[in-house]
Amino acid sequence: MTPLAVRIHAALPQTQCTRCGYPDCAGYAEAVASGEAGIHQCPPGGAEGIERLAAITGKPPRPLGVEFGVEGPRRMAVIDEAWCIGCTLCLDACPTDAILGMHKRMHTVIEPHCTGCELCIPVCPVDCISLEDVTPGRSGWQAWSQRQADEALKRYSLHATHRPARGPQDLTEPAEVPVPPVDRKRAIVEAALARARAAAARTTTKKP
Repeated sequence: MTPLAVRIHAALPQTQCTRCGYPDCAGYAEAVASGEAGIHQCPPGGAEGIERLAAITGKPPRPLGVEFGVEGPRRMAVIDEAWCIGCTLCLDACPTDAILGMHKRMHTVIEPHCTGCELCIPVCPVDCISLEDVTPGRSGWQAWSQRQADEALKRYSLHATHRPARGPQDLTEPAEVPVPPVDRKRAIVEAALARARAAAARTTTKKP
């Protein structure tokens, strides 16, 4: 990484969300340094992030590109316990290992480790993961901190040593793990049955 790319990388929020169009924040930093990417492609950094990159690169600030997303509050992933089937696909997708769980066991999100990258959403076969705003009224760097960015980078670096690198060609559906149609259908059916059994159990318990 060139000295300029290192400075750019240090100014990014390290959510590793891939919304910029690159596999991670380091890839985006190198692209900006080489002139391949613009300074307006990082939604988590928002307007303040663009100002930071403008100061480092000497390029004029410009509005966040709508094709990359919008600036908004930081969001955290939340797993619906009644629907989770323990498929573990979200464990591999999470860039900071913020999801705890094991095969066929309910998963949960470790709040301080979640960057709100949203990469767990498309891989869930039963759509049991949602996002909640955790910084209402604050967005971009007002909803994030350098300490959180540093911690996220440490966790991502550890996670990256245990997964294959992804290239730009893999970003049509960021971090998605293919799920065979039969397995996906079975997962949905199993989740529906589990939910029905739980509802029936609650009804039986309430009877006098």
